[in-house]
Amino acid sequence: MSQAQKHTQMIKTEAKRLGFLSCGISRADFLEEEAPRLEAWLKKGMHGEMAYMENHFDKRLNPRLLVDGAKSVISLLLNYYPSATQNKESYKLSKYAYGQDYHHVIKAKLRNLMRFISEEIGEVGGRGFVDSAPVLDKAWAARSGLGWMGKHSNLLTQQVGSFYFIAELIVDLDLEYDTPVTDHCGTCTACIDACPTEAIVEPYLVDGSKCISYFTIELKNEIPAGLSGQFEDWMFGCDICQDVCPWNRFSKPHREPLFEPKPELLSMGKGDWEEITEEVFRKVFQKSAVKRTKFSGLKRNIEFLMESRQSL
Repeated sequence: MSQAQKHTQMIKTEAKRLGFLSCGISRADFLEEEAPRLEAWLKKGMHGEMAYMENHFDKRLNPRLLVDGAKSVISLLLNYYPSATQNKESYKLSKYAYGQDYHHVIKAKLRNLMRFISEEIGEVGGRGFVDSAPVLDKAWAARSGLGWMGKHSNLLTQQVGSFYFIAELIVDLDLEYDTPVTDHCGTCTACIDACPTEAIVEPYLVDGSKCISYFTIELKNEIPAGLSGQFEDWMFGCDICQDVCPWNRFSKPHREPLFEPKPELLSMGKGDWEEITEEVFRKVFQKSAVKRTKFSGLKRNIEFLMESRQSL
């Protein structure tokens, strides 16, 4: 067994021990296929007010600009599918936001994996990334054989669906590389048909500026009145395209205690959300990703949904 094979096995075994769903590895090359796609997407303004998407264009495509001498991109998946979901008579939160902020949970795991690599393999240079740096994580995960890009532009995996986070370690270490898997969307258009704002403008192309997640999280101004009645009660994020995907019938509940929601979050009904105070917001969303939209942002979203219901 070569050193690269041995090191790869060690890393994948440790990733599993740390609770990651799976681990795939690809060569740290320039993302040639993604470059024109990203450029066209930005030119069409499909990132809306997410101006940060225009920054670091080169770094998004070339991992060697993020880590000197980078040789491998280690992609990791972490399941967040919950065992219980919200009260049916409630305004809805994306399932990824039920528990503690995934950035902190995953960063701690990445630090542990990097420490393991340094202790067991030797001095290895590298950095961990969780959705907060210019890294095209879905592209790397697909290259690493962890799934394929679905028509809703989320990564899909046959055995587990798509309810997972993606993270990376970019390292200056030669490893054994995985190969991409084939696309299994076939002729299915469930996600395209179900999107109430028609954000999936064509298979594999999502106009981010039309997505309910964009309006409820990223947009800082008022939600356009013309969208009234189209949000299907989503107040933070949206899971519609994932919920209708046939591959997600294979989703199994996560085993990460930090992703468990506060009990009151699951039991709150529409009336509770409509009357939510800043104190309750802080209690229910302590250490949560929902803090990103702030109390005022969540309140704006709830008021928009209330007005939508009244005008029906």
